[in-house]
Amino acid sequence: MTVQDETTAKSGIILTDAAAAKVKGLLEQEGRDDLALRVAVQPGGCSGLRYQLFFDERSLDGDVVADFGGVKVVTDRMSAPYLGGATVDFVDTIEKQGFTIDNPNATGSCACGDSFS
Repeated sequence: MTVQDETTAKSGIILTDAAAAKVKGLLEQEGRDDLALRVAVQPGGCSGLRYQLFFDERSLDGDVVADFGGVKVVTDRMSAPYLGGATVDFVDTIEKQGFTIDNPNATGSCACGDSFS
């Protein structure tokens, strides 16, 4: 088992190299090395659940933490079951720029792609 595989087994989330590089670049721009990328699921959106990605300095009880090349990814214990096996990527094309989440647990999503069920 590789380090990446061990990290994924603990966190359930996979952060691609492109996403890790983008997060690292954003943190460098902010001049902060104490922040983690928090990936969460909240009620809302057309399909019932909505993803949230944001930088967080907090450590919550029950957080699942993983490290991807120096980028700390944190998931709260309530969101972790919804995100097991999900891949967070960063795309930068002429058509689209931003973070994407490919979640095998999602049974449906809305047309805008911001929420899932």
